[in-house]
Amino acid sequence: MLLSIGLIILTGLLMGWVFSKLHLPRIIGMLIAGIILGPQVLNVLDTSVISMSGDLRKIALIIIIAKAGLSLNISDLRRIGRPAVMLCFIPATFELLAFVLFAPLIMDVTVLQAAILGAVMGAVSPAVTVPRLTKMIDDGYGVKKGIPQMLIAGASADDIYVIVLFSTLVGLEAGGSVSVLNFLRIPMEIVSGAVFGTVIGIFMALYFKKVHMRDSLKVTIIMAVNMLLYWFEGIAPVSGLLAVMSMGIAINMKMPEVSKRLSQKFTKLWVAAEIFLFVLVGSTVNISYVSEAGLGMVAMLFIGLIFREAGTYISIVGTGLNTKEKIFCLISQVPKATVQAAIGGIPLAMGLGCGNIVLTMAVISIVITAPLGAIGMDATCHKYITKDENF
Repeated sequence: MLLSIGLIILTGLLMGWVFSKLHLPRIIGMLIAGIILGPQVLNVLDTSVISMSGDLRKIALIIIIAKAGLSLNISDLRRIGRPAVMLCFIPATFELLAFVLFAPLIMDVTVLQAAILGAVMGAVSPAVTVPRLTKMIDDGYGVKKGIPQMLIAGASADDIYVIVLFSTLVGLEAGGSVSVLNFLRIPMEIVSGAVFGTVIGIFMALYFKKVHMRDSLKVTIIMAVNMLLYWFEGIAPVSGLLAVMSMGIAINMKMPEVSKRLSQKFTKLWVAAEIFLFVLVGSTVNISYVSEAGLGMVAMLFIGLIFREAGTYISIVGTGLNTKEKIFCLISQVPKATVQAAIGGIPLAMGLGCGNIVLTMAVISIVITAPLGAIGMDATCHKYITKDENF
């Protein structure tokens, strides 16, 4: 295991550095590092690391979502209002609709299987977008207009929305029945996650005010609580990721100066977490599945993205953003990686007939959209978004 961890870190850093020198996003190099180290090429990663990759990716997600929460100001979210809420489900719904309408014709699947594909594809990758958006907040780009805050809220919540839909649809494909309770889980998990995380965040802020300790110890406690919150969603209708973000927002609300320092600590943690996340995502890529993908599958991916962009545009209409700012918002909805890597293989593991198609589509979406979205956001952030005064 130690050899595998060392190889993941060193190879991920090396490939990330190479691609940064080519003026390309570091995550592309990290994804390629994972492919090289993984079972499909060199196969040098210990099976214990591969079996733990899901949990390691969750820890990386917790770090970046926690940092996002600590960077978000509740007054900004209240001011943004409608578009932030709409971004949580409108773009994903439009993308799912595209698959339901066109995938049966293009990919020769049933309507239900098309809906499963749409649910897998419907999430934007917080691992790609949130680090870039939190850096915008730190550097003062678009903060007064609420652009990064609005996009972070949408990227964090649409994952919950599509995962609940996916679970329900996969259950139907496996022979289950339609239940209203299954669909009620979506708002239930979102609301309960927000409330649960906020309450715990308030208690933690009060504790930090009463008990003096170093910021490093505060970060350690926050990480431990966040892991428990993420674990808790497996036994109760609570969104763990939304709870993690809500806890950070609550701490920011009660202790803004401390929250700013803690956010900087999480930025340092992300340096290592990013390597593990994307190298391990790359290690899940099955080259044979990528080679099996036809033009129809790639075409369907882009049709889905077109619908998603339409849903995004509808969500941000009337926000007062100029054309360039709207274009940046549209670009931020392109990358897919985390959710697709996490759930893309589930139908195949369940023995469903659409399993290979779903997994292949998930892999293709990661390979194409993660680099495309990262490059697009990096290229347009400083050109299309104005830096606020006093930064």
